[in-house]
Amino acid sequence: MKRTLLCLAIGLTPLLAHAGCEDNFQKWTAQLHPGRALDTEHAACKVWPANEALTIAALPLPQKSSNDDEGTDDLEVLVADSASGTVIAHQFQKGAITYDAMRLSSLTLDTARYQLTPQNRAFGVRVFHEGMSRVNPAGQSVLSLYVIDGQSLRTVVDRLIVGDSSGDWDGNCAGTFNETTRTLDIGPAGTDGYAALKVAEKSVETVNTGTTANCVDHAKPAKRANFTLEYKGGKYGVPKGMQYTD
Repeated sequence: MKRTLLCLAIGLTPLLAHAGCEDNFQKWTAQLHPGRALDTEHAACKVWPANEALTIAALPLPQKSSNDDEGTDDLEVLVADSASGTVIAHQFQKGAITYDAMRLSSLTLDTARYQLTPQNRAFGVRVFHEGMSRVNPAGQSVLSLYVIDGQSLRTVVDRLIVGDSSGDWDGNCAGTFNETTRTLDIGPAGTDGYAALKVAEKSVETVNTGTTANCVDHAKPAKRANFTLEYKGGKYGVPKGMQYTD
């Protein structure tokens, strides 16, 4: 993973950790899952801007039967000491990522300001799936949020679909495309002290007409909706229609 590093106003230890956190990929894998192969192409790590003494990482571990086109990855999500690379807390998710018609396109870490309580700040892992059909393109972006709970990580938002796109066209111009995006915002604290999560949804349908040489696209008025995810029983409830399933 390539990064542009700014040297101003950043301490030396976090800077060095940020430059080389990828160097710990194999160390973490060997420590937590001896003998397992790591998908280094999609593994991700970064210093946590909320606390630069900590580094967060997500490590996809392909199961033995997996190949480039289809299969299943286990996922190790961890928080480590930025200076030493020592794992502080982690969570192993068996069969977390599946791909066949929808391949794993990318995996990124989300460090937006998810301040759920004054003491608990979450970070996210976003998994992007992409379809392989040219005339029926499809893609999904899925977000999970985690908080540190002792030496473990606790999932507080499980596989919320934050991006969903699909299309059906003739390969030249004519066709219909749909895209839905969801954004999260922090709401007021509930009775248990955890903030509600406000979800803003926007859906757009675009119709293309004409030929390759004279293709015209027309976007219909966007449809918008708002939802609230409440914290209960240690996590936020995600409606079935908004949650990724295998």
